[in-house]
Amino acid sequence: MRIAVFGANGPTGRHLTEQALAMGHEVVAVTRRPGSLRARPGLAVAVADATDPEAVDAAVGGTDAVLSALGTRFTKETITTYSASATAITRAMARHGIKRLLTVSSSIADPDWRPTGAHFFNHVLDPLVNRRLGRTLHEDMRRMEAVIRRTDLDWTLVRPSGLFEHPTVTDYHTAGTSADGVFTARADLAASMLRELEERRYVRTAMGVITTAVRPNIAKLIWNEGVKKK
Repeated sequence: MRIAVFGANGPTGRHLTEQALAMGHEVVAVTRRPGSLRARPGLAVAVADATDPEAVDAAVGGTDAVLSALGTRFTKETITTYSASATAITRAMARHGIKRLLTVSSSIADPDWRPTGAHFFNHVLDPLVNRRLGRTLHEDMRRMEAVIRRTDLDWTLVRPSGLFEHPTVTDYHTAGTSADGVFTARADLAASMLRELEERRYVRTAMGVITTAVRPNIAKLIWNEGVKKK
């Protein structure tokens, strides 16, 4: 299968690209920074801003499916990256007759998501980090989901919980709407998307993904995902 991966040189996109190539897929890596992608068999690079309709149209042409792992940082300013890219991507897919779309969203997009037994997360970290510092980001993720839901595509909204780095795929769990857990390794997120691409268990609905085998060090997670990125 020939797959377009948006955000291919981002933290999750790199896992998606590597795993897809290892599975024998052809990958069109869509990125604004092509220099960071190592050339190898099966990989093509398309230089595009995901919010630019013409560039997106050129990037997805000739592909069988689109996987989006686009992301942006927390900011107090209004964010439009997610919704604008979703608009450009879905319109380009419709023009080219491409049906299958998997897009990374977040468990926060489910208003009823509260991980079982996670008192500190539910009452301290989530209100402070996700609902306050990440408010504008998650607002645009919800707009993105709304854009995608209005299409006739075979879409899946992929909702991880708190993302962290782990070098290999581990045991993970998927569930409809959102999954009952606090953390998701990016390697597991990528693996779940590629599995769903083939199994099609969550077409035209949301798929929650959580890692069950390992947990991150909280202090290291906050440093890597929050402080260090600034």
